[in-house]
Amino acid sequence: MILVAANLDSQVSGEYKANRECGARTRWLPQAVSVIWQEVTLAVQLHSDETAAEPGCSFSFKDLTDALNARTSIPSLPELNELMERAKISSAELRPYLGFKTGNYSRHRVMKNEFVEMLVLCWKPGQRTPIHDHNGSHGTVFIHDGILWETTFDYDTVTGLAYRAHRELRGGGLTGSEVPDIHQLGNPDVSGRDLITIHIYAPPLGVLKTYKLGSSTIDLYTPADPDFL
Repeated sequence: MILVAANLDSQVSGEYKANRECGARTRWLPQAVSVIWQEVTLAVQLHSDETAAEPGCSFSFKDLTDALNARTSIPSLPELNELMERAKISSAELRPYLGFKTGNYSRHRVMKNEFVEMLVLCWKPGQRTPIHDHNGSHGTVFIHDGILWETTFDYDTVTGLAYRAHRELRGGGLTGSEVPDIHQLGNPDVSGRDLITIHIYAPPLGVLKTYKLGSSTIDLYTPADPDFL
């Protein structure tokens, strides 16, 4: 697009010189310039739209953060998954948000507005979430490094909570949960390594519902404030 703009700029310059030599033609020069630069604007806009829509187009962690900060509505889960899949995130970009602690996994907030929030979670082996849903939010989780175990459950008001499935995801893996989904995430004791995950929730998390296997009781759980904001 830079070459197109440069060529059109040369065209404008050429038109101007010609019109300086032919005074009678100078009256339509502004219109010609306007048309030319409208073409430039349109061409650049089309190029930007094509680039944004191109499935193979990737962007950095900062680009991902900026895209989320620019939201003016709650993104859908497929939109979050697409953004996360396109992001190419380096360890250097994540370094300001890394930090581990004993007892429980640590939470580091990257951004938050009324529509969406993004967190980096750091897990030592054996650290896990309670069994929970997101109580009105949906979310996507990207495994940056390490091993994540995810267990999903079904809930019945009579029989209570029952096991559904289990899977393991490694670096580069992506998982997501819709509003009614119930799951547990964690870094297995046997992994022998730290786990780093990136989470995007829309809208931002509030009070979550927690469950116990074989019980119909539902408790409320408020995630701890991020260790770093």
